[in-house]
Amino acid sequence: MSESKLVEGKVALVTGAGRGVGAEVAKLLAAHGARVIVNDLGGSEGGDGQDQAPAMATVTAIRDGGGEAEANFDSVADSTAARGMIEQALDCFGRIDIVVNNAGILRDVIFHKMTEGDWDAVIDVHLKGSFNVSSAAAGRFRTQEAGSFVHMTSTSGLIGNLGQANYSAAKLGIVGLSKSIALDMSRFNVRSNCIAPFAWSRLIGSIPIADDVQRARVEKLKRMTPDKIAPVVVALASDAAADITGQIFAVRSNEVFLMGQNRPLRSVQESSGWTPSRVIEHAFPALRPDFYPLHRSQDIFSWDPV
Repeated sequence: MSESKLVEGKVALVTGAGRGVGAEVAKLLAAHGARVIVNDLGGSEGGDGQDQAPAMATVTAIRDGGGEAEANFDSVADSTAARGMIEQALDCFGRIDIVVNNAGILRDVIFHKMTEGDWDAVIDVHLKGSFNVSSAAAGRFRTQEAGSFVHMTSTSGLIGNLGQANYSAAKLGIVGLSKSIALDMSRFNVRSNCIAPFAWSRLIGSIPIADDVQRARVEKLKRMTPDKIAPVVVALASDAAADITGQIFAVRSNEVFLMGQNRPLRSVQESSGWTPSRVIEHAFPALRPDFYPLHRSQDIFSWDPV
């Protein structure tokens, strides 16, 4: 298949597209023929402040490359603003075909020290933000009986990580959101998939380094550039992926993984009914060989990226 113009004629909204993964996704979508609404609030890693420069930098890069793009500086955590993003796409380009939910912040802290503010801020941007933007686009997708959602999840949610209860919960919640959208909207030819990106970004750069092991891991992460994620997003957004929905992918440098989804591993049965004692004596020992250890993402992806 030709590498040129895989999404020609389509209109995309990419959130958090001022820097990092979002910027690379927006630029590659434009290179493949999409007209792009580049959304970015321009806040700090923790979600504070606002700056129009990041979104405008991506818009300028797209226009300099011969593409079409418009900037949006609103917060995905605001449902009215999210609806405005879709309205802007319709006003500027006449349609909306692709939504990439990429906007995010980090407020990492060990769980017993995490505040309600830390929790709410991360959930609002990642999970509520993904809902807000997806909900705003859903009616249009239904009417035109076509559309592609791509949501950014994380192995911090799929597998686990230290000090990220808010982020992990939000990212795993996005998986449930994506699967529900895929189920509810498949009758309208609307697709919804997730990507867990491994890439160096300012969010990853904000993670504290406590020891030499973490320092070595960060150095490996720096080699995984954001542009490696964008091709999978463009492919999923194209008509060539019309039959792909409800899936979870991970992208790490030149590796693409299809991630598992929750299914039963093993079962036990007690004909007379269970008591707490029988669960302890029989069920737990029988199931224990299939218990999951307290793995973190780095324990599962333990080899160097290729």
